[in-house]
Amino acid sequence: MAAAAIASKSAAFGEKTSNLSGTHLNSIRFRKPLFRSRHDFDPKWGNLSLQSGGRRNRGAVVERGRRGFESVRCTAEGIGRGMVGGRGQEGNFALPERLKVVALMACAMCLCNADRVVMSVAIVPLAAKHGWSSSFLGIVQSSFLWGYIFSSVVGGALVDKYGGKRVIAWGVFLWSLATLITPWAANHSTMSLLAVRAFFGLAEGVAMPSMNIILSRWFPCNERATAVGLSMGGFHLGNVVGLVLTPIVMSSIGLSGPFFLFSSLGLLWLTSWTLRVTNDPQESGSISSSELRLIQAGKSNAPPNKGELPPLRLLLSKMPTWAIIFANITNNWGYFVLLSWMPVYFKTVFNVNLKQAAWFSAVPWGTMAFSGYVAGAASDFLIKAGYSLTFVRKVMQSIGFIGPGLALLCLNYAKSPTVASVFITVALSLSSFSQAGFLLNMQDIAPQYAGFLHGISNSAGTLAAIISTIGTGYFVEWLGSFQAFLTVTAGLYFLTAVFWNLFATGERVF
Repeated sequence: MAAAAIASKSAAFGEKTSNLSGTHLNSIRFRKPLFRSRHDFDPKWGNLSLQSGGRRNRGAVVERGRRGFESVRCTAEGIGRGMVGGRGQEGNFALPERLKVVALMACAMCLCNADRVVMSVAIVPLAAKHGWSSSFLGIVQSSFLWGYIFSSVVGGALVDKYGGKRVIAWGVFLWSLATLITPWAANHSTMSLLAVRAFFGLAEGVAMPSMNIILSRWFPCNERATAVGLSMGGFHLGNVVGLVLTPIVMSSIGLSGPFFLFSSLGLLWLTSWTLRVTNDPQESGSISSSELRLIQAGKSNAPPNKGELPPLRLLLSKMPTWAIIFANITNNWGYFVLLSWMPVYFKTVFNVNLKQAAWFSAVPWGTMAFSGYVAGAASDFLIKAGYSLTFVRKVMQSIGFIGPGLALLCLNYAKSPTVASVFITVALSLSSFSQAGFLLNMQDIAPQYAGFLHGISNSAGTLAAIISTIGTGYFVEWLGSFQAFLTVTAGLYFLTAVFWNLFATGERVF
């Protein structure tokens, strides 16, 4: 009887331990760093596996949990679930699927901006060839935005309904085609060039909403700012690539060379994107179950958009929506002034040649790519530390507006191209903090209609970009300097920073 009692207790204990291992592990919240080497695991946990022979290891994890550890770091299904990856099921290095998605998205955003910048450099020899005035230069530069303003809202609604994969794929195909035929249009007639640039903008208008929706589906909330920072880092590097390579390729091959190069890269990217990426991680055939659980556990429970028309009147009735719209207006105003006019600025004010102007213009964009990642990582860190989304979004956006405003005021007093490049670098680097501000805030307040809201705010911002791009040309022609327009832009940064802090929120509104 004693032996039977002992055996009974032993069996009960084994059953209890088994139940605990099955249920307790499901409730453990795995806190994962975004970037972690496969060699960084704490050796005291050993090489845990939740597959074959996993009963003993699960018991070890549970025992650690009993001793008061609040956070457990383990290798679910043999894979260290940082964004960089870990050991696969057979001990091989496994790269998380969401890292592949963000890498391809960063490449798409790089091409998106590089294709824009080609024209900012090529317009200098084109203007000399055709005898264009400064005011007409502004019209040519802004023609890209004529199509962009219309596709933002439509593209945002399409992304909400069909997902980002298909929409951005069509966008890349069409804008690569437009890039390819731009030299022909420029040689044919001015009207042809304006029409092709407008079509180019129409195709590129879907890029930002697609990026936001894809990343919101593939990343948990506490990794989303970093993912956006990486993708926008590719976007800003596109400026560097375009500004540096375009004059080199033009001097070697001719005016049409860079247009052919970047359109070819777009079609090459399209092949990888269509084969490797899905709209949602649940549709992916190569994602591991542990990574899928990590993504789903860190996402909001917003109901999917089933194709209903967005409540436009309701969206516009709330002040947080207007905070996002005004932030987008100000951000695009300053961004497109610097993007479109920096080569001309350095050539006009400091009389540097085209290659030197490209280098002076490229350096600020390179640092902006890095600072955008820093902004995203800092935002995610503050959220994990317990700060509210509202606080984090307001801090990041304040840096993104007040910093550039001060830098542009100082730019008025620059006496050399090097000093001017430093101030522009500071302005653009700090403006990248907006990526962790209003750009993420759309998903915060309206997750079900984030694409459409992005389209609305981006259309308003594009209208502001058209006005600022054309207005700069007229201001320079009228007053003979860039100073007045830089001062106006700085004042707009300061006013919008105040409005943002009064009305923005990180809470869900819709």
